[in-house]
Amino acid sequence: MLLLDENQEVLTLVTNSLKNDLNHSNQYVVGLALCTLGNIASVEMSRDLFPEVETIISSSNPYIRRKAALCAMKICRKVPDLQEHFLDKAKLLLNDRNHGVLLCGLTLVTSMCESDEEEGGEMGVVDTFRPLVPALVKILKGLSSSGYAPEHDVTGITDPFLQVKILQLLRVLGRGDSHVSEQINDILAQVATNTDSSKNVGNSILYEAVLTILDIEADSGLRVLGVNILGKFLTNRDNNIRYVALNTLIKVVAVEPNAVQRHRNTILDCLRDPDISIRRRALDLSFTLINEGNVRVLIRELLSFLEIADTEFKPIMTSQIGIAADRYAPNKRWHIDTMLRVLKLAGNHVKEQILSSFVRLIATTPELQTYSVQKLYASLKDDISQEGLNLAGAWVIGEYGDALLRGGQYEEEELVKEVRESDIVDLFNSILNSSYAGQVVTEYIITSAMKLTTRLSDPAQVERLRRLLLAHQTNLNVEIQQRAVEYGNLFGYDAVRRGVLEHMPPPEIREEQRVLGQATKKKTTKAPSKKKPSQVTEQDMLLDLMGDSGMPVADISSTVNGQQHNADLLADILGGGASISSPPPQTVSPAPGAGAPAHSNMASIMDLFDTPSTSSTPAPSAPARPASAANDLFSGMTSPPPQPTGQTPTHAAFNKDGLVVTFQVQRNASAVQVIAKFRNNDAFEHLSGVGLQAAVPKSQRLQLQAISSSEIGGGAEATQQMRVVSVQGPPPARLRLRLKISYGKGGQAPVTEQVDWSEPA
Repeated sequence: MLLLDENQEVLTLVTNSLKNDLNHSNQYVVGLALCTLGNIASVEMSRDLFPEVETIISSSNPYIRRKAALCAMKICRKVPDLQEHFLDKAKLLLNDRNHGVLLCGLTLVTSMCESDEEEGGEMGVVDTFRPLVPALVKILKGLSSSGYAPEHDVTGITDPFLQVKILQLLRVLGRGDSHVSEQINDILAQVATNTDSSKNVGNSILYEAVLTILDIEADSGLRVLGVNILGKFLTNRDNNIRYVALNTLIKVVAVEPNAVQRHRNTILDCLRDPDISIRRRALDLSFTLINEGNVRVLIRELLSFLEIADTEFKPIMTSQIGIAADRYAPNKRWHIDTMLRVLKLAGNHVKEQILSSFVRLIATTPELQTYSVQKLYASLKDDISQEGLNLAGAWVIGEYGDALLRGGQYEEEELVKEVRESDIVDLFNSILNSSYAGQVVTEYIITSAMKLTTRLSDPAQVERLRRLLLAHQTNLNVEIQQRAVEYGNLFGYDAVRRGVLEHMPPPEIREEQRVLGQATKKKTTKAPSKKKPSQVTEQDMLLDLMGDSGMPVADISSTVNGQQHNADLLADILGGGASISSPPPQTVSPAPGAGAPAHSNMASIMDLFDTPSTSSTPAPSAPARPASAANDLFSGMTSPPPQPTGQTPTHAAFNKDGLVVTFQVQRNASAVQVIAKFRNNDAFEHLSGVGLQAAVPKSQRLQLQAISSSEIGGGAEATQQMRVVSVQGPPPARLRLRLKISYGKGGQAPVTEQVDWSEPA
């Protein structure tokens, strides 16, 4: 058992020895044989020896019964078909008086029920054991209310291990069944109220009771009791207990938001905990608590935390605060003040989408444009070290510089001061001459300076701006140099210049441009799944496969040449560890991302904004441009040039190491046909093992044919066909694929590249 594993061929010679040992008269020989069988048995050995294990479970010796129960559990996991042989024996184990045997029997039954759920069975195994619920409740009641029992006592609590196992099994049996849930409601309330929470042993029982309460069809009062226990955990000195409480509350907040809100202050206190893991979980939970009623209080606390937060927290915090402000802001003045505070505290960590949303808010709120430009100007006078603040300030001052000069009547002291035209030019010069003037900041200020030439009335200041532009006409950055030259040339055409640089009209806010994407709305309203953790790991994590949680999730039941294929190939596309035999029939291969953090809230920030991070559709940048430069923050993708009539469009999908992959897309009433062409542009190197796998959203089905040739010589081509249909309705108007391309070059080790491709609009 210590030296071999189930893959060793020599094990076939051991089967007879194990069979003899299982029938031995010495209990320790039998016990060792059961341990060996449970640890290293192959499928064949399990099928050969399960009758002996089935017989031994009925032994009169509790030592052997315990080991036989655990060995049976391992056999059932290895060969699920054998479960039916152990059902009746498992029922007998649950009536055993020996605590050790009962503990092992509960482990066996729980494993069988969970395995049946995971495999999507008809719940026959769970239904088989549900009639035993009253007996389990009776045992648990006796344990929780019994007096001192020296042989089972652990710091004053009777057999906490057995209590935890019973609670775990009751959770499995009560999930999704209101009748069973009603039977166990009373005992759960009794355990939750009578268990001593001053010791870690009691806390383990309480935690298991809370998980059971939240997973079954419990009544609302019991759920509130469970949440209150978790709230009490938050005040515990033990870091582990606080962590699991925060982790569990994140899952509960969608079901019992009001109960969790009562512990808001305790959760906020955890933001200042010395343990970074607890701070991270408390931060995730704090954002889920925000609503219309408490947005002012919570955002104020979060801004205070942002001021002292670790650098790694700041990017996600700025984004989440922006999302919450966009959704729950009581008024636009508060919204602008909040985002300005974010820019001042963590402007170097603000994502482009948040910055765009802030500028768009100002552009669409004429009554607060003067206020906004004055606040931004005053903030820049105090601090120019935050890039986000520099970008927003440059854009807004350039667009509304005339409003800044007019001023307004506001209560803030810094807004009462008069701003001269020379002050604005001085500010721009100070930023450009500082170490904070990166390429993007310089681009924004150049465009802003050009706009100000039509906003300012003093010729001397306009001349200073012209000289500022002139100085950048020899900039080493080609983008900055080109814009400076173009802007300089506009000075010779005053009529055109004033028309080009007029105030921009307020941008139209389309739903997909809002900071708060569809994914976030779903996250904050969707109740937690009733699935087991193993199901969540293997299936629900596929939600993020397409890198854009705003679109339908990837389909895990893909097709290969028209047939369903749910093999372990699904685990490979994101490095799940499964292997694909060669030559493979290409398959859709979604799988859990190995690097996805536990707090899905800390997942890729791009998911929050419905902006997929794809290699073929880069995020729009914000270079300085004449005429439309001021609108760069809102710019989207430009459409490709129209194709000639009758010609099938060809779209580039991948280009690296001489391998070029292009797609030809053809549509008909029922499906989208795609021909993938692989071309080796390197005339001197041979490409081997070329292959393509693809994933589509769950609302679609993909049939992927094998590649015409996995060996491509210099200048040669290969093709591969795929067909995409919608589960319901017409075929998709725009394809979105996650591609996994593998190839080896010049005899070198094969490489695998993963890219996201979206069909141009």
